[in-house]
Amino acid sequence: MKTVTRREFIRVSSGVLSGLLITPSTALSFQRIPPRIQCVTTSKEASFMGVSLIHEHILVDFIGADKYNPNRWYRDQVLKKVLPYLQEVKALGCQTIVDCTPAYLGRDPLLLKLVSQATGIQIITNTGYYGARQNKFLPAFAFTESADQLASRWVREFKRGIDDTGIKPGFIKIGVDPEPLSPIHQKLVQAAARTHLKTGMVIASHTGPAIPAFEQMEILRNEGVHPQAFIWVHAQSEPEKEKYVEAVNEGAWVSLDGLSDQNVDEYLQLLLFMKEKQLWHRTLVSHDAGWYHPGEPKGGEFRPFTTIHKKLLPLMAQNGFTQGEIDQLLKVNPANAFAIRVKPLVK
Repeated sequence: MKTVTRREFIRVSSGVLSGLLITPSTALSFQRIPPRIQCVTTSKEASFMGVSLIHEHILVDFIGADKYNPNRWYRDQVLKKVLPYLQEVKALGCQTIVDCTPAYLGRDPLLLKLVSQATGIQIITNTGYYGARQNKFLPAFAFTESADQLASRWVREFKRGIDDTGIKPGFIKIGVDPEPLSPIHQKLVQAAARTHLKTGMVIASHTGPAIPAFEQMEILRNEGVHPQAFIWVHAQSEPEKEKYVEAVNEGAWVSLDGLSDQNVDEYLQLLLFMKEKQLWHRTLVSHDAGWYHPGEPKGGEFRPFTTIHKKLLPLMAQNGFTQGEIDQLLKVNPANAFAIRVKPLVK
């Protein structure tokens, strides 16, 4: 039997190792290497995520990819606007924010690094392209390049950093429209799958209804990626909640993104459903809140990140959720979801 070295284990996680016999003893040794997350400031063990908001935004620019220009905002002005909101949620116990703003929609890794350094909140940014809203935020080359070419771009960001910043993404963010997948959206999913197999980053896809969610999972399987690597973003938009059961049974994460002061009772019912159906271990929740709006006076209206702590958690406690279940939702599940590790489909 060939011995599995640490270097070979790393190759396993990249899906390139063959011919090795994995025994219980070697499998145990693999488990001793803790999974990691990639923040804008550093890489660290996933267990250090702590209380996490897994879908928020510091800045978003909806001008469109054809007019996109980072010079539309000044980082010092953005910092002045957003820091009080970050400081408020940190004082409530938040330790990590996953910033879901994709490329060509306002992703600014240097801004996120400044925010992280100023607040002490760990921030995770992304790679990938956003095809939702009828492809308005896709760069022109995304229509002509192949899935492999797009994946090469995203893998390069993971290995070398975004542009010339040296700041690396910690997950893949794509977006599709709430309908059967178009050919270009299928290509985005294929590119995400191939990027995952080379990097181990989880795929968070702005999706909504179940039909495109399950179509994406089928593409992932065809690409050799287990649905465990897939976060069904905005799953709250699906009216047939039994679809959550099907998705979790396949291995996917069900993410309820869009909590606000106006829908806390609705989200409580969703969380009660997830608990009752024993789906708690694959449940994520966040606000999809923020953000600085370039082009609007003083950055426009900013929705705080505090509804979970101020309104949802007290309501959950009143309705029988234990502290252990709350920790699972806000600490354990985010760490498991965003830990960087390849999840191949084993046939």
